[in-house]
Amino acid sequence: MAIVLALAAAVLFGAATPASKLLVQRLTPFQLAGLLYLGAALAMVPAVSRRRRMVRLDPPNRARLLGMVLFGGCLAPVLLLAALRMTPAGSVALLLNLEIAATAVLGALWFAEPLGRRGWFGVAGIIAAGALLSGGSWPGIAAALCVVAACVCWGLDNHLTALIDGMTPEHATFWKGAVAGSANLVIGVTLSRLDARGWEIAAALLVGALSYGVSIALYIRAAQQLGAVRAQALFASAPFLGAVLSYALLGETPTPMILAAAALLLVSATMLFGDAHGHRHLHVAIEHVHPHRHDDGHHTHAHPDAAPSTYHSHPHRHDEIEHAHPHWPDLHHRHEH
Repeated sequence: MAIVLALAAAVLFGAATPASKLLVQRLTPFQLAGLLYLGAALAMVPAVSRRRRMVRLDPPNRARLLGMVLFGGCLAPVLLLAALRMTPAGSVALLLNLEIAATAVLGALWFAEPLGRRGWFGVAGIIAAGALLSGGSWPGIAAALCVVAACVCWGLDNHLTALIDGMTPEHATFWKGAVAGSANLVIGVTLSRLDARGWEIAAALLVGALSYGVSIALYIRAAQQLGAVRAQALFASAPFLGAVLSYALLGETPTPMILAAAALLLVSATMLFGDAHGHRHLHVAIEHVHPHRHDDGHHTHAHPDAAPSTYHSHPHRHDEIEHAHPHWPDLHHRHEH
């Protein structure tokens, strides 16, 4: 189920690149980023309003939420939209594969997500493909640097998202969209007059609702179950979809170098996703809340009204356990080696 969620999130997010390329011609990057994330918040209102109030977050989780808002909601989309103003959408879409490399490197260095030799080769291939896509000339290099910076921000966002404990994906998406969207829109209208027509503003809100609202909520659920690196590996299909849509709908033409880079990206992302990990490990006792089901070997508390394979969310306690099985980094497998 988590794999399906990650792929659905990728489809919605991939469509945002060509749509944003059209909208950013009439809106500044700050204005469009603000509208996109406000649209994401609006998409979450029905889900947030019908759920019980979220558990009060402790200081570490409040810090993670703040980091999500700052890096993933405020900085990353503005950098991406700035790149879209400088270069074709197809190239920008493919460059977004750098996000998986950024997520993997950050995970290996600071977030205790092990990465084997195969994974590091995948990261190297993605970086090499990104260099090919920059074209080695201006403004391609400037656009590529903007996308690199955006991907690093989203890489941090991915790890902080996977670590959030005590907040539903819908609440996290709502607050991220509402706070980041409002901040960027205020900055945008302060720096430049809002000249877009009503239908363009509505279109931006709709793109945000689907590509940054529903997509982010689906991704959060996938990341909490798969871990940031592996969920991002599935999410890496979004750039390829964005490139295909850009070529089909915007009349852009892929060059032989772009096609070669796309092939290298595909192989590299597959290598990174296939990086295996397994060992004997200890789970200390912990109490938290997150979406889970009861057939995963980590949730043994009884539920008379919930099927073992059904995802649900509530506060629950894990007793200390030590066992061995193949696993990916997630809320229950974040440890040093």
